[in-house]
Amino acid sequence: MFAFLLRRLALAGAVLWVVSLLVFVGCEILPGDVAEVALGQYATPESVQALRVQLGLNRPAPERYLGWLAGILHDDWGRSLTTKTPISELLSERVRNTATLAGATTLIAVPLALGLGLLMALWSGGLFDRIASIIVLALSATPEFLIGTVAVLFFAVKLHWLPAVANVDPTFGFTQLARALLLPVATLTLVVTAQIARMTRATVTNLLDLPFIEMATLKGVPRWRVVFVHALVNVAGPLANVVALNVAYLVSGVVVVETIFAYPGMARLMVDAVEARDLPVVQACALLFCGAYVLLILAADLVAFFFNPRIRSSVG
Repeated sequence: MFAFLLRRLALAGAVLWVVSLLVFVGCEILPGDVAEVALGQYATPESVQALRVQLGLNRPAPERYLGWLAGILHDDWGRSLTTKTPISELLSERVRNTATLAGATTLIAVPLALGLGLLMALWSGGLFDRIASIIVLALSATPEFLIGTVAVLFFAVKLHWLPAVANVDPTFGFTQLARALLLPVATLTLVVTAQIARMTRATVTNLLDLPFIEMATLKGVPRWRVVFVHALVNVAGPLANVVALNVAYLVSGVVVVETIFAYPGMARLMVDAVEARDLPVVQACALLFCGAYVLLILAADLVAFFFNPRIRSSVG
């Protein structure tokens, strides 16, 4: 177990290092110059060059990359080039907001999707399975911006039940926070539930054709027990990967939803930083997104390790 965890941590660290390099190179090749953006189109070349020197943009790229990486290792993300605010201060509230949105969606969508997928597998081929499959497939094919836009038009503009803008504040109580998050959480829940339920149904249904499941059925084991006990234990690893990928999407792929509902999260911070050519903020957001993705995949691998004896035997 310790050797498996150590290898996975080493691999995760290597992946994050490669990601940091790609993020830095990607930001370097972006067109435009932050000094020109900050000073405007009528700035003189001398003032632009002076600002570049002040921001440290005149240093060689490898030197700036090593300095940025060393700062991250010491929990120093640098300062925003446009607001001069420490990036850690900008991230603190945005990370909390995105974690709240993703966490609320996960708590609702994951149990709902797993339960729906298992019920679809339990009654595979029946009326419930066919109807649920059509709904799940339709939701999987519907983009988030369409679901979010329809939700705003119907519940906010027409019925005036919910706010169109998801303003959140640390002083909000539970009721205020729930009302502000209801529409974005519902939008994400529909998409994520459809994806996980579809994969759960397919994974469990494929497993039901294996010999040990047929043997349990021939011995008179009830079908609900075959699905919820025998099959579920054996698909815990693959389902953990499906859940991890979808939760990672919630953390890093909510740009559209945060934009529609003007939600002050990490995704919107990154989009605003790209428009302003605030590269340190872009780099910090991208690295945090990738770090969350890698940690979630690592957690899924650990779940697969515990539930799959073949992995444990290969490690041992």
